[in-house]
Amino acid sequence: MDNVPKDSSERTLEDVFYPADRIPFVEWDELSGAKPTVVLTGVVALLAFVTGLSNLSQASLALNGPLAAVVDLPLPFVRFGGVLFAFILGIVTVGLQRRKRLAWRVAAVVFLGLTLLPLATFQPTDIPLLVMTLVTYPLVVRNRHRFDQSLDLSPIQIASLSAIFGVVLYGTVGAYGLRGQFLELDSWGDAVYYVVVTIATVGYGDITPVTAEARWFSLSIILFGTGAFTVAVGALIGPAIESRMATAFGVMTASELTLLEDHIVVLGYGDVTASLLEELGDETEVVVVTPDEGTVASLQGEGVNLLTGDPTDEDIFRDARVGTANGVVVGSNDDARDVLAVIATKNVNPDIRTVAAATDQKHVEKFRAVGADEVINPRSIGGRLLGQSVLGRGPTESLLTEIETDDGSNPADSE
Repeated sequence: MDNVPKDSSERTLEDVFYPADRIPFVEWDELSGAKPTVVLTGVVALLAFVTGLSNLSQASLALNGPLAAVVDLPLPFVRFGGVLFAFILGIVTVGLQRRKRLAWRVAAVVFLGLTLLPLATFQPTDIPLLVMTLVTYPLVVRNRHRFDQSLDLSPIQIASLSAIFGVVLYGTVGAYGLRGQFLELDSWGDAVYYVVVTIATVGYGDITPVTAEARWFSLSIILFGTGAFTVAVGALIGPAIESRMATAFGVMTASELTLLEDHIVVLGYGDVTASLLEELGDETEVVVVTPDEGTVASLQGEGVNLLTGDPTDEDIFRDARVGTANGVVVGSNDDARDVLAVIATKNVNPDIRTVAAATDQKHVEKFRAVGADEVINPRSIGGRLLGQSVLGRGPTESLLTEIETDDGSNPADSE
């Protein structure tokens, strides 16, 4: 036992939670993964907005870029393109943060269009936008497989968006059909403009209905449009508000955990979980899944992600991103529930390293039988450590290896 290194227990923890064969090039991935892609997309959106404002503020915009000699870009597109792309990328950034596949597809197209603006004007203010776009686009392409979530709109959200589209279509076709009964409404563009400003209740007065039929038609657009818009705002913004309120009470939602990678998922909260969280510290992100709202409230401010749910529910595992996690710890005080949690974990991700804490020594083999990669009995280990320590048979740091050997497990198996 004297030949056992004193840091064997520390190496065992590292082998359990940070196996070397599971984290190749982790430093590079931290700089080129999903999170940096989302952040850089937001930066590009900000630069596009600044560039667009710069183009709009100039009395005359010269197209001196290399692309202007090859492609004849419309001047209004160059002027307004930066601001327009900025707003689109702002929405796309939110979608990428939630790993939406549709957001990635839109980003792939918008980035290509965004490169046209600096190459057309090639002004000093365009250079940062061009550089950031060329840096971010390869990351967007590289991480395409990580943005794999479907849009998953609820029926009321789909109905709300369809209602807005229907009102705009109805108003545009109707306004163009009645264009002879309006002042200054001559084209399809005028019809779209009139419908939008009417629904928005702006009403500049530049396009005016002059007949009773046209006025009744305009009134119908106001009623249908404002109604559809109000319902859509409630259906689309309401869930986000509920999510923020839930977070304030210590409850995370699935969308807020979508960017987690190489983290540790802790299923259940028991006697050993507090010391486990302290041991992990700031080295890796942690998600604690527990059905007890009181426990969630007590863990607020501890620097961990909290998810309220059943630790044996496979849907909760997907919300906790077990598929991209680096390891799972099953650590409540209920061995029966923990065995089910191990089974559910292996169903979701058979290859993930799973460590279980058994409160009863006789249940250790049950955990191993259902697929736990490592099983620890804290009570047995604690009692034997106390006994060995009080008899002065060696430093406690070197006793963990001896206990593992006595229990029939080989420390090398965890490597």
